[in-house]
Amino acid sequence: MPYNNENTLMENGTNFLLPDMAPTDDAFSEEELTEEFAGLQPNFQRVKIPGGGTQQFELPGEDPDNPDYARTIEGVIVYHHPACAYWPAGSEYDENISPYCSSVDGVTGIGDPGGACAVCELNKYGTDVKGKGKACKNMRQLYILRSGEYLPVLLSLPPTSLTPFNDFMNAVCIARRRPAWSFVVQIGLKRVDNGSNTYSVETFRKIADFTGEDIVKVKQYANSFREQIRLMNQQRAVEAETRSDTTAYGTESGYTVAENNGHFCISGNEVADGDRAELPL
Repeated sequence: MPYNNENTLMENGTNFLLPDMAPTDDAFSEEELTEEFAGLQPNFQRVKIPGGGTQQFELPGEDPDNPDYARTIEGVIVYHHPACAYWPAGSEYDENISPYCSSVDGVTGIGDPGGACAVCELNKYGTDVKGKGKACKNMRQLYILRSGEYLPVLLSLPPTSLTPFNDFMNAVCIARRRPAWSFVVQIGLKRVDNGSNTYSVETFRKIADFTGEDIVKVKQYANSFREQIRLMNQQRAVEAETRSDTTAYGTESGYTVAENNGHFCISGNEVADGDRAELPL
């Protein structure tokens, strides 16, 4: 995917390359991409947070056995939404265990027990095995577009990072009446020791605002991307609800990649993310 080198953001010495959304002569057609990816399952590469209070992110790379590590992530949050998942006790962080119940929007759970998340007994404080937190894990999915890349990476915020993210959004977005995609954010990790457990909490800092033509281009990308993710989540919820088991992941079907006038688009009968039962998109 070509990039427009003029799409740069200059503030505090920061240069941010936005993807060129306009089709070009050397762009791949829908037919070429459909044939190339037939039978494969599309998914967003996930940023992981190692346990034990580690202050580095594990970033996906071309070699899955040798990931990259970085103390911070810089990019644009082009979309974010709540999500929930309930695992068997003690299996919350086991990548090989599927959740009993999950929600792609933090509103309606699918599985066991399923139903409205707001009134679910497992979504109340004091229901986890330690008697303090919730048995159901509340999270937030952040789709982060990094400079020079075409697709975002996916960062799942754990319950301990929801308050810092909420405070950041209030101060930087709501107070200034700006959406999250209108600036570049730097996300880091802070080590926390509560006496019985050591873990990492995300930190957030705005490092640059988009202005002029750049904000028009990033808005175009974010709007198109956001609509596609909503459709994908709706399809996932329907498929999960109609399956005989309660696993919301690991579906097997093909998909097509459409040009959509140069905008980001993944479409098909189903959208799968079979790499991890950690959380729906």
